[in-house]
Amino acid sequence: MSKKLRYTASVDRYKKMNYRRTGKSGLLLPEISLGLWQNFGKNDDFYNQRDLLKCAFDNGITHFDLANNYGPPPGSAEENFGKILEKDFKSYRDELIISSKAGYGMWEGPYGDLGSKKFLVASLDQSLQRMGLEYVDIFYHHRPDYDTPIEETMGTLDLMVRQGKALYIGISNYQPERAKQAFKILQDLGTPCLIHQPRYNIFDRWIENELLDLLGNSGVGAICFSPLAQGMLSNKYINGLPKDSRAVKDSPFLNTNQVLEKLPKIKKLNEIAQNRQQSLAQMAISWILKDHRITSVLIGASKIEQILDSIKAIQNTHFSEEELNNIKEIL
Repeated sequence: MSKKLRYTASVDRYKKMNYRRTGKSGLLLPEISLGLWQNFGKNDDFYNQRDLLKCAFDNGITHFDLANNYGPPPGSAEENFGKILEKDFKSYRDELIISSKAGYGMWEGPYGDLGSKKFLVASLDQSLQRMGLEYVDIFYHHRPDYDTPIEETMGTLDLMVRQGKALYIGISNYQPERAKQAFKILQDLGTPCLIHQPRYNIFDRWIENELLDLLGNSGVGAICFSPLAQGMLSNKYINGLPKDSRAVKDSPFLNTNQVLEKLPKIKKLNEIAQNRQQSLAQMAISWILKDHRITSVLIGASKIEQILDSIKAIQNTHFSEEELNNIKEIL
């Protein structure tokens, strides 16, 4: 894409994506959303970042998910997103769902982490300033804080909506019992929880125990991150360990042993995907979207091709009983 021409979005972008209602709310989200956790930091290619966001929006992805600490360094993803928003998407603001979060360490001292009112208010104000926004569409508490009264944390999320700094609020990484408490408090305050953002993929299915039923019964949406299990559910590791892969570098989120342990399962899952005329990554996303309680799947991308490949997953989210049983046996 040209670095000089003014960006004009594809006229048929909304024909390329499916949208689902978020719980019992009036808000529709695309089945595929783009997360800016990685590849949008200070040292990443700024023009590639612009192209990734343009590609996503041109294909109907209206939701961009950020957090205060995304980078590196923390805050740089929001800064870069704000610059791109100003350059390319200013006229499309009302067609975008922009979310941010706070809950992990952001700055030094006792007020830069977890779930106090002091931290959450300051963090959202900083996020809005970095992105050049008057409000975010969704503001999340990023993780539970068991040392702060949950009433304080949820009361602050309610305050953000009443102050006009967020349209909706959500929670992330909450276990079922804590989530249930949060939903009750927010409902009583008059600002119901819109959405929960948990980790979920074929290998990590913890939300199936209680959380998915809770979300369905409570009318709360679900948007799942890490659908490809840090790349294990893609073609990257089918033929071994690439030298430049995250696993070989032993990142905090994936190491060599994890991949080698799951490699036989990865290869068998890939065979099922091929029989479905899908890539392994596409099947992994489709597998999540087969559940009507899931609103959207959060993908990350460093290349346009990855976005386009992921979007193809929405074309086939049906699994036969035989396919589901085969996947279950592999796992």
